[in-house]
Amino acid sequence: MMGRNHARVYSELKAVDSLYLYDLNREAARDLAEAFGATVSSSIEDLLGGVDAVSVCVPTSYHFEIAEQVLDAGVPLLIEKPICATADESRRLIQMIPDGLVTGIGHIERFNPILPEIKKIVRNPLYIEIKRHNPASARVNSSSVVEDLMIHDVDIVRNVLLPTGDYRLTGSGNEDVCSALFSFGETPVYLSASRKSSKKIRMIYIEEEEFTIEGDFMAQEIYIHRKPGQYAADDERYVQENIIEKVLVNKQEPLKLELSTFLDCVARKRAFPVTPEQALLNMEICENIARCFSPKMVRV
Repeated sequence: MMGRNHARVYSELKAVDSLYLYDLNREAARDLAEAFGATVSSSIEDLLGGVDAVSVCVPTSYHFEIAEQVLDAGVPLLIEKPICATADESRRLIQMIPDGLVTGIGHIERFNPILPEIKKIVRNPLYIEIKRHNPASARVNSSSVVEDLMIHDVDIVRNVLLPTGDYRLTGSGNEDVCSALFSFGETPVYLSASRKSSKKIRMIYIEEEEFTIEGDFMAQEIYIHRKPGQYAADDERYVQENIIEKVLVNKQEPLKLELSTFLDCVARKRAFPVTPEQALLNMEICENIARCFSPKMVRV
């Protein structure tokens, strides 16, 4: 699915002169190439010999193997999240990256337009909550809900909102439903993720002393709730006056922003905003969350 999305977006970007695809499923590759005006490569070696940059969009269990081939060929690459199936594989892969070779990790929510706007607003968070719930899907069956969904919010909290300091963690859940409570200093952070929901939810909630921030990753909307300016009792009813501000967000497709940023980094030979080291930290935290599950709940 993500490979199809990458192909679609690359076909729309002006910076792309020609697009090449390789997949073990040749028929799927041909259908995709026909849909997006691409050329099907006969092998990975054939593809790597004729391109300036590569997106690796394969099942997570194959990330290490395929990324290693791309690194050996010296081609700049963007690996869909997570960087690898385990933190150990991630460390080994990072050691293989040649100096100066652009290597990014596709944590797509980092390119959601609401995130930099929220970053501008946040000062001293008292509490952070992020929910990421999905209806059941057959698309992902090789990883738990932690590496599939919650990792997005681990990345947002650890690498954007609270990038420094130690944390404490408690978690509970199973392969499809998980919650994790962190303490970053005095700031509690609650993350929840599910692949069993009847409603798709992508929300962030941040409380500060003087205001509360609510964000919707799908609608790309942010609201700031200011403290009531007036409290009163009217005919035995409690009344308060609220101030709600809607933040102006320049809505964009996160994947298009991510891939155009990647190509710009390749052209300018500069580091991609989501580094392999940050992606490794995300995996380490996700594995710590998984260790909170009781042994009987790790597999269902």
